[in-house]
Amino acid sequence: MTQSTDDLDRTDSRLSQSDDAAAGSSSDRDEAAARAELLAEENARLRAEYARAMRGTYRRTARWLAVVGVLAALGGGLFSDGRNVLFALGATGLFGAILTYYLTPGRFVAADVGDCVYAAAATNAQALADELALRDERLYLPGTGASSIRLFVPQRAEYTLPDDRSGPISTRSAERGLVLAPTGGRLLAEFERTLDEPLPAEPTAAATRLADGLVEQFELATSADPAVDADDGRATIAVESSAFGDVDRFDHPVASFLAAGFADALDQSIELEVDPGEERTEWLITCRWEPA
Repeated sequence: MTQSTDDLDRTDSRLSQSDDAAAGSSSDRDEAAARAELLAEENARLRAEYARAMRGTYRRTARWLAVVGVLAALGGGLFSDGRNVLFALGATGLFGAILTYYLTPGRFVAADVGDCVYAAAATNAQALADELALRDERLYLPGTGASSIRLFVPQRAEYTLPDDRSGPISTRSAERGLVLAPTGGRLLAEFERTLDEPLPAEPTAAATRLADGLVEQFELATSADPAVDADDGRATIAVESSAFGDVDRFDHPVASFLAAGFADALDQSIELEVDPGEERTEWLITCRWEPA
């Protein structure tokens, strides 16, 4: 009887310890959930603060432009010698102030957020290329416009550019490979909407326009320095500090935009190569085509 009672006591003790452990585990989960919720709220608050700070910066700039414009206009009324110049400066300042104030971006997306989104797509595309045993060549094929440009990744060393570019897989023997819409296609279409005229068909002029768009309009890099050898059918753009990390990943937006731009401007297929530069944050993006 005594032994049985001891057994019952030990069983009750184990059950009690189990209940305590379960309660402790539940408490840990609740605490972790509360901490995650707190971090999410803090992250949202910091994003909102950052957006407000950026809007404030733009609007302060607009106010100072307006001040300069008003002072210049008043100066034009007071000083007859430089009246034309001062009135022109005043009009420019006021016009710039209006544009800066009303075109202030309402949402700011951090570069690392964009990189995370792109990285998943690049990883999946590269895994698919590896699974299909495709080659390392990346060819950007022209179409009837920026939105119809395609990225072709061939399977064979001796390949033919596909006639059917509806994609995503070309199965004909010599054309076998992936046919994809490049990430730079829509960027290029957006860029071309801001131009007064189509991209120039001359390689050096096209390279300059594309490099400016990469840095000034999209801010995907801090600098882009093109070097073009039209006789050899080659353009190398030295890109510094890409906003989306390493440029040698599959169809990187920076390299894709440049290659798609050359394909559209020159109306030729463009072979893309990406190599690291001398500096840690520098990348050399080379676009090749058949010279005229």
